[in-house]
Amino acid sequence: MTLLFFFSALGAFNGLLLSLYFAVNAKKKVFTNYFLSLLLLVLSVRIAKSVFFYFNSDLSNIFIQIGLSACILIGPFLFLYLKSSVVEGKSSWANHVIPYLTSITILGYFYPYVAHAEIWSRWIVCAIYCQWLIYILLSLGYLKPIIKRIKDKERLKRIDVWHLSIFLGVAFIWLAYAVSAYTSYIVGALSFTFVLYLIVLLLIFRNSNTGSFFQEKEKYKDKEIDQETLLIIDQKLSVIIEKELFLNPNFNLEEAAKELKVTKHILSQYVNEVLGKSFSNLIKEYRIEKAKRLLETEKNYTIESLGYDSGFNSKSTFFTAFKKITGQTPSEYQKAYFK
Repeated sequence: MTLLFFFSALGAFNGLLLSLYFAVNAKKKVFTNYFLSLLLLVLSVRIAKSVFFYFNSDLSNIFIQIGLSACILIGPFLFLYLKSSVVEGKSSWANHVIPYLTSITILGYFYPYVAHAEIWSRWIVCAIYCQWLIYILLSLGYLKPIIKRIKDKERLKRIDVWHLSIFLGVAFIWLAYAVSAYTSYIVGALSFTFVLYLIVLLLIFRNSNTGSFFQEKEKYKDKEIDQETLLIIDQKLSVIIEKELFLNPNFNLEEAAKELKVTKHILSQYVNEVLGKSFSNLIKEYRIEKAKRLLETEKNYTIESLGYDSGFNSKSTFFTAFKKITGQTPSEYQKAYFK
């Protein structure tokens, strides 16, 4: 019994430490690591409640309410973390956090657990777990490229393994709680401990000599581009747009570097550090802008052919990139434009 308490409580404690670690290391990574930090924080709060309730049934009801309330943010923070890791640009985090935080606060005020334990157990907790599951399913959408690589038997990048591990870990914890009525209430806490140690192993893997784990930017640490080179690349980069070099489906970093008369390494570093994106994402954005212009002017061509005319080499790649960058399908964009 002592070992059981130790391992389950250790998960909650280490979760808080990891949450702090990611919060501190979130600099220059926009909200991505903040979302991961907050995800681990709410999971830790939920797990701590489970551990102390399991080993001390006299736990104050206010702690039970806080632990259960934390669950309402697990799904949103998982979703926001994966979305911010995959999609460029600002994340509408407030839409996924504030309404739920407000709702659970109001519910907790008018229906405190101490006086309405049955309502919480029968209705509120069920609603929270359903919401958590919905966000798990929504988050799955941002793993489609990874799933496709697995199906195509392609080698996964380490960041792919990381994202997949985070997703599967949260899904596994949800499942552990969902079936706790048929197993044991403490299974969720033990699952969290297992997931945390997997995260620690991946972090150690991240810090190995074999390269960057999270961001391409790590490759360029302590190798700053001089100001003169920055200005030259900034001026020359417009050549790719003016000559529409991106319309070639096979256009890559090496060809771009030759055209701009810079090294591949310098161009890659510039795109990553100054523009804050990968070279492939930059080219996708150029192609999407071209596609948008074609959608606004060409009504007699099929959507698929416009995708090929924009430099994409397949219909699926075009549709996926367009939806990711604009938030709409090509058809939806065209219909909205001609309204």
